[in-house]
Amino acid sequence: MTSGQERGPQPPGRGWTGRLLAEGSDPDPRFSLANERTFLAWIRTALALIAAGIGLALVDDLVEAPVRHVLSIGSAAIGALVAALAFHRWLRTERALRRDETLPPPALAPVMAYGLAVASVVLLVAVLVAR
Repeated sequence: MTSGQERGPQPPGRGWTGRLLAEGSDPDPRFSLANERTFLAWIRTALALIAAGIGLALVDDLVEAPVRHVLSIGSAAIGALVAALAFHRWLRTERALRRDETLPPPALAPVMAYGLAVASVVLLVAVLVAR
């Protein structure tokens, strides 16, 4: 293929990518790329939560062991959940973009908001009680 030639439509691949590409039509690339950036932001958030869980597990002078373990496991578990749900959100949004449908509401937002609020209150109480 020489420069300046355009490629024709590509046949859908196999698996979930093939099923996704077979639906609807290609959206404006800016929207797909924005969806991908949002996915990556959720993945960074998941990594931060997992790192926070590891950090809490290693800081033994901040809070007593039972509370520290619960917070550590909870943070890492929420991080894993956010990572899993991030792909699901990306796929649902990309599908809606391809079908020219209303975008789905972010199911991750309440998980993050309530999860972080509960963890923060528990950590604050634990630190205050320990001091």
